[in-house]
Amino acid sequence: MRPILVLLHRWCGLFIALFLFTAGLTGAVISWDHELDEWLNPHLFDAQTEGQAQDPLQLVDALEARDPRLQVSFMSLALEPGHALGIFVDPRIDPATGKAFKLGFNQLGIDPVTGEIQGQREWGAISLSRENLLPFLYKLHYSLHIPDGFGIELGMLFFGIVAIVWCLDCLVALWLSFPNLRSWRKSFAFRWSQGGYKLNFDLHRSGGVWLWLLLLVLAVTSVSMNLERQVTRPLVELFSPLTPSPFASRTPVTLDEQIVPLIDRRQAISVADAEARRLGWDAPPGGLFHSAEFGVYGVGFYEPGDDHGDAGLGNPWIYVDSQTGELAGAHVPGTGSAGDIFLQAQFPLHSGRIIGLPGRILVSLLGLAVAGLSLTGVVIWAKKRRSRLLAEQRLRGVSQAMT
Repeated sequence: MRPILVLLHRWCGLFIALFLFTAGLTGAVISWDHELDEWLNPHLFDAQTEGQAQDPLQLVDALEARDPRLQVSFMSLALEPGHALGIFVDPRIDPATGKAFKLGFNQLGIDPVTGEIQGQREWGAISLSRENLLPFLYKLHYSLHIPDGFGIELGMLFFGIVAIVWCLDCLVALWLSFPNLRSWRKSFAFRWSQGGYKLNFDLHRSGGVWLWLLLLVLAVTSVSMNLERQVTRPLVELFSPLTPSPFASRTPVTLDEQIVPLIDRRQAISVADAEARRLGWDAPPGGLFHSAEFGVYGVGFYEPGDDHGDAGLGNPWIYVDSQTGELAGAHVPGTGSAGDIFLQAQFPLHSGRIIGLPGRILVSLLGLAVAGLSLTGVVIWAKKRRSRLLAEQRLRGVSQAMT
């Protein structure tokens, strides 16, 4: 049995090594994506004009009136002092072609005083420029920038498969690390003084054992986020009922086939706010998104500056059907069935945000550890392969000498 598991660990490890090395290094950086992005690109995030800020809804109304090619897909509803209004946009349908306009950008920074565009970029573009660096790394982390095809996000699908193999490899590696009860101490030890190959081996084996549970959490949450609809929700529903979600129950369309809303954003906010007050929520509407692919508005409830949901299970959201104006569901962290809470915890666990700043530091260090374990594993394989090839050469030499 053990030789089969060794072979399985070797080939699973080689298959995922490059991807986990990339994901580990990028994950260590994007734990701080918001802070680093704001530092690198103040023109997108910091207000450039002093004075009385306008109402964000009026700012986006004016923007859409100036450029009818676009529609706002996400916006903050409350501005932090000194901050620009950050928005994301989708293209509208070009009447001449019947297809979505080609904008060349999807994120804007709006001066809250004048309403002028301070900066714009294509979030996720393949570029290492200062403006695009953090979004490039973020998208690299979960999709390697593999292009979509056949109506499928191929990069997310492929990385989801990698994560499934990683989960399997975690279980196999733990089994191999404890061959018997007598040698269990070795699996926690590091031969620091001996260095070289022995230390490299211990860093891989013992390092993986010390971090095993945290690595398994990263692997499982990776599957959940990349393959939620395809894998995680169906599996969770085998054990626990899930609250209906408009994103799980509806089939998305492309932006070329987008669902044009029949109610405006103010009506959606009014419907969601009334529901929030009925539920007894105190936080004000803090953010709004519109999904033209699903035909849904989402209104998030949080104080200004809390838009990233940096602690616990994140912020609550209420969804409104963009065609009928009826409530389409809600995301209320910490409520629902056991399955609901499990799904709610996936991103907070993966990012470490579930325990705030300490969790983000931990995940950043774990990213470096994942990259290190991938590298040491390849070194072990290369060393054993070289030894095997040399042994085969010596055997051939002896056979030739005897003949």
